[in-house]
Amino acid sequence: MADRWLEVGDGVFARRHDELDLTTGLVVGAERALVVDTAGDREQGARLRAAVRTITKLPLIIVITHAHFDHCFGTGAFPAGPVHAHPRCRAAIVATADAQRAEWTRHYRDRGDHATADALAATDPPLPGGTVDPVLDVDLGGRTVGLRHPGRGHTDHDVVAVAGDVVFAGDLVEQGAPPDLGDAVVADWPATVSALLALDVSTFVPGHGDPMDRAEVTTQRDELAEVAALHAAVARGELDLATATARSPFPDVPWPA
Repeated sequence: MADRWLEVGDGVFARRHDELDLTTGLVVGAERALVVDTAGDREQGARLRAAVRTITKLPLIIVITHAHFDHCFGTGAFPAGPVHAHPRCRAAIVATADAQRAEWTRHYRDRGDHATADALAATDPPLPGGTVDPVLDVDLGGRTVGLRHPGRGHTDHDVVAVAGDVVFAGDLVEQGAPPDLGDAVVADWPATVSALLALDVSTFVPGHGDPMDRAEVTTQRDELAEVAALHAAVARGELDLATATARSPFPDVPWPA
């Protein structure tokens, strides 16, 4: 898949990336534009910035949905300007950037992608301002984008961007692959997706994969609820790990010890 833009609303674009099946976003106003996530290293960020400039030359504002490297390590490739996120996102980048960089540099070297490994090894992500707690409305001139922390789920600091009939949901939802529960707040995640479904939107842009409709997100919310129930049963000692794993709709659940 070649990287490409999808127009998902009036002046609202999703950028589909070949690398990690990532999806970033762009919302264009009359005076400013908002970039949703910045990709996984400075080189990927530079390619995204160049793609953004094929659509708009307006000053840019950035929002980071969460602290995983593939969503925020590309920020340094963009011009200096506001970078919004939940305050805990800033703290998570400080705490985990070195470990993420080391893990994923090894990943790319192991698969023979030395160019990406080198780019990631050389990337030191700038820190966001940490202003979405829990709501920030961003004026782009003629339109306002609502930045929201709808609750804990994929991480404890997920932020979404609501632009008209579209929500950029980060990794709170995922299309084409199971959600990543490695840093999840499992018990809270279903309610957080329910909060997304309560928004007056019809298009849900995930952090990975193609845009999703309300029915797809509802199905994923229900599957996350199944995982949360199994997780709680394991924590209470009512279910063993093998049984919980067999019943889970998703693999690689970090069950309670």
